[in-house]
Amino acid sequence: MSGASTPSNDQPQQTWSQRFEGSLHPAIEVFNASIGFDIQLIEYDLTGSQAHAKMLAKQGIISESEATQLVDGLAQIRAEHRAGTFHPTIADEDVHFAVENRLTEICGAIGKKLHTGRSRNDQVGTDTRLYLRDQIGQIRVALRAYQAALVSHAEQHVETLIPGYTHLQRAQPISLAHHLLAYTEMAERDWQRLGDVLKRVNISPLGAGALAGTTFPIDRHYSAELLGFEDVYRNSLDAVSDRDFAVEFLAAASLIMAHLSRISEEVIFWASQEFSFVKLTDACATGSSIMPQKKNPDVPELVRGKVGRVYGHLQAMLTVIKGLPLAYNKDFQEDKEGLFDAVKTVNACLEAMTILFNEGLEFKPQRLAEAVAEDFSNATDVADYLATKGVPFREAYNLVGKVVRTSLAANKLLKDLTIEEWQALHPAFEPDIYEAIAPRQVVAARNSFGGTGFEQVREALQIVKSRLN
Repeated sequence: MSGASTPSNDQPQQTWSQRFEGSLHPAIEVFNASIGFDIQLIEYDLTGSQAHAKMLAKQGIISESEATQLVDGLAQIRAEHRAGTFHPTIADEDVHFAVENRLTEICGAIGKKLHTGRSRNDQVGTDTRLYLRDQIGQIRVALRAYQAALVSHAEQHVETLIPGYTHLQRAQPISLAHHLLAYTEMAERDWQRLGDVLKRVNISPLGAGALAGTTFPIDRHYSAELLGFEDVYRNSLDAVSDRDFAVEFLAAASLIMAHLSRISEEVIFWASQEFSFVKLTDACATGSSIMPQKKNPDVPELVRGKVGRVYGHLQAMLTVIKGLPLAYNKDFQEDKEGLFDAVKTVNACLEAMTILFNEGLEFKPQRLAEAVAEDFSNATDVADYLATKGVPFREAYNLVGKVVRTSLAANKLLKDLTIEEWQALHPAFEPDIYEAIAPRQVVAARNSFGGTGFEQVREALQIVKSRLN
């Protein structure tokens, strides 16, 4: 090669080619390397490489004997990694070269044949998809466990009442189970959404090469079949440059975190002295370093705080891809750390919230019963009552405003008004008004599909439990 120097025995061989005469600046070598974080992909890199070796043999590109040596060598590296004896360095640059270098040490020159018919560009895409496919499965399992924890409380509290809020103002009393089941529905959408994302994760880019395919007679469908992919990318440029699946996953992860944050916010309110709807157990709460009387809701506060991490990773991924020309660019190295952290964060938060509901809090039915009896959240039912007596609803609605104003002036709740006071407001009121506005009746009467009526809640519970089973 004209003008190129041959590396001496004491100089490390560059991982790319002898196109380069000089060595990489030490600081740039560190800056350029991804081995510090993409080592997390090693199990998937080994699996993908074994499938690639088998495909090469099937197509006659390498011999069956060579493929066996490669597959066995990769299995040895897997064993070394699991035993903690595989220690790549910055000089390996990334997990792919680390594996290839070690494989060459094990298999000799045959190890150098593994990279035939593929590029690191399609290789890293394959590894990332295999990793994310696995992680999506684990997160979906974690979502089911979280739902089961909510259902466990819901089963105990179908007829426990809790104030329902709009604008954080008391609105109408509802079943506590109904409130908790709202969060199981959010989690169900999260579970379904991840399943939809999985369809686009589970497509193989392997064999797309650097960007244009390869001259070798590879069988991309065979390697995809070996790896459990449902399809292959139809365009080699798209295959190596697509990160839509990662964006979609991060968006789905962000919604999971949003839902966990919403229920976290409620638990924090409920655990406060002002609400006192729940009691925190010692399993999931800590104290103050200076105020011995306090018990802090650390788990929901941490979950609420960690949401920003996942949101940030979504924004970062969108920013990485927004101006990239086809096909592969080094910018894609920035897709992994955020993805890894989002997966770790979502899993940790789901586990923590599951433990919180299984072991970390107890609802206080007596306090909840007191709460629904000390406000005007049954005012709508007064209007409904009048409507059943033939009073037009809008007229009834306006009249109830007058009822509430009269009650406030008398420093009374609606249940404390005498029948004479009710009838002075409108002759349609009869003694059965007291039953109509009793909190338990207020809840039970809302028996429309999806409502908080006890009958509806029990049916909803059965549906949710059937999903979990």
